[in-house]
Amino acid sequence: EVQLVESGGGMVQPGGSLRLSCAASGFTFSSYDMSWVRQAPGKGPEWVSIILTGGGVTDYADSVKGRFTISRDNAKATVYLQMNSLKPEDTALYYCVRHHLIGGMDYWGKGTLVTVSS
Repeated sequence: EVQLVESGGGMVQPGGSLRLSCAASGFTFSSYDMSWVRQAPGKGPEWVSIILTGGGVTDYADSVKGRFTISRDNAKATVYLQMNSLKPEDTALYYCVRHHLIGGMDYWGKGTLVTVSS
C-alpha cells in the first residue's frame, strides 16, 4: 500500500532551522508530483510547496518563499523540506502529500509537528 512517513519535526527558536523528510513507499515515486501541506492549531490546511517529478520545477506559498526549500531524491524515494529563518507562525503539523497523476491530492502522511517558540 501507499505509505508516506514524515520525520524531522521538533521545537526550535525563532530564526532557527529544521529539515523535514518524507519517506515514500508502495508506488513508483518518480512518477508523482509531491507537496508539503501544513495545518496550524485552529486553522485550515495551507499548501506550502510542490516539487514536480524530476525535481527541476518547484513552487512555494508566498508565506514561505525565500525561507523554505523543497527537494527530492528519486533514488531514495524521499522528499525534503529545508526550513530556515523559522517564525512562530510556521508552527503547524506538516504533511507530506502525493498528487494524483491527473491532478488533486490522493494520499497524505500522518504529519510531523513543528513548533517555533521562544
